[in-house]
Amino acid sequence: MTKYNQLTPEENRIIEHKGTEMPFTGEYNDHYLSGIYACKRCNAELYRSQGKFSSGCGWPSFDDEIAGAVRREIDEDGRRVEILCANCDGHLGHVFEGEGFTPKNTRHCVNSLSLSFIAD
Repeated sequence: MTKYNQLTPEENRIIEHKGTEMPFTGEYNDHYLSGIYACKRCNAELYRSQGKFSSGCGWPSFDDEIAGAVRREIDEDGRRVEILCANCDGHLGHVFEGEGFTPKNTRHCVNSLSLSFIAD
C-alpha cells in the first residue's frame, strides 16, 4: 500500500472526496512567492509559481501545470473538467479554457488545501 501524508479532516474531504473549499479563504489564493506548488497528499510537484495568476475567482489559479503532473477527467456533473494529481489521484479542483485570462487561455482553479508550497 502506498503511504501518503496525513491529512486533516477538511483536506481529506477535498482531496479524497472531491470537495471544494470556500472561495477567498485559501492560504494560496493571494500567494505569489517564487517556488513550486505540490500535492498535499503525495508531495508530487504540480505547478510552478510562474504559472500562477490572479483571476478573481477566490481560488489559486494557474495557466499551466508541470508536464505530466495533472490528470483531467469529466466531472460527475458532466459539464466541468476535474483536475487530479497524476501521481495519487488526489482532487485538485477544475480546469477551464477559453476565458481569456492569460495568453494560454487556461485556468486551473485549485483548492489551496490540495496544495503545499516549496519556496525557491
